[in-house]
Amino acid sequence: MDARILAIFGPTGVGKTAVALAVAKRLRARGQRPVAVSADAMQVYAGLPILTGAATAAERARLDHRLVGHVPVTDTYSAGAYAADAHAQIDSLLAEGAFVLIVGGTGLYLRAALAELDLRPPVDPAIRARWQARLDADGPAALHGVLRQRDVALAARIAPADGHRLVRTLELLDGGQRPPGLGDSQLWTETTRHPTRLVGLTTDREALYATIDARVDAMVAAGAADEVRAADAAGASPTARKALGFEELLAGDVEAMKARTRRYAKRQLTWMRKLPGVEVLDVGGRTAEDIARELVP
Repeated sequence: MDARILAIFGPTGVGKTAVALAVAKRLRARGQRPVAVSADAMQVYAGLPILTGAATAAERARLDHRLVGHVPVTDTYSAGAYAADAHAQIDSLLAEGAFVLIVGGTGLYLRAALAELDLRPPVDPAIRARWQARLDADGPAALHGVLRQRDVALAARIAPADGHRLVRTLELLDGGQRPPGLGDSQLWTETTRHPTRLVGLTTDREALYATIDARVDAMVAAGAADEVRAADAAGASPTARKALGFEELLAGDVEAMKARTRRYAKRQLTWMRKLPGVEVLDVGGRTAEDIARELVP
């Protein structure tokens, strides 16, 4: 590979970490020094490794992982803060001669790691609180109706059920700012800071959903609910509480966590298909070593 950055993207449960470990083994056999940089919005938080599916201590002993568990669960964190952290890590690693593996499933964080973000200044928290309260009270369809009245073109580009994006768009409008592009360009750009090879992992959707359900059961058995209760008691920040399963496990609703995770995986697969230049690899019926041999012949 000419590029010294390999980005491995894919839905939750598809096996990104296992592939990264197998790729790292092959790179080391070639005399390279591989280091992983996480591109996951929730794995940044300390205290939630089980819930967020972060690399285990054993996996981190096999491959150095950066930007995992480095943010206190009580702190807020943003794509802009992540971009600064990721750029510093990547630039430093490349200067040291390392081979960088960007591993994650958060589309915006993937873009933040590899390119420059078109970020807007923060909006008055009171404006966001007002729209969040409206979302909680009336649901996303009501917010979509409000946005449609204010800007038909913007409303047409946001799914009526996407409450997070609707709140963000309406708060920006109230703050006198034009929301950034909501199409593919905000998720990905072909202009990266460094030469990068982008690989997307996929598999049969029903098989993925079954894996997700089993994974959630394993997380619960391993103590994910205890993690969530401890984080809640410590005063987890609003951004930390967005982790898949956080509120569901607080409520003791494992089935709701599974359903939310499956919906998120579906969105991740949709994002991946829209990424220009992505090499999509079907991992169905193949081991991580099989995939690694294809990526590093």
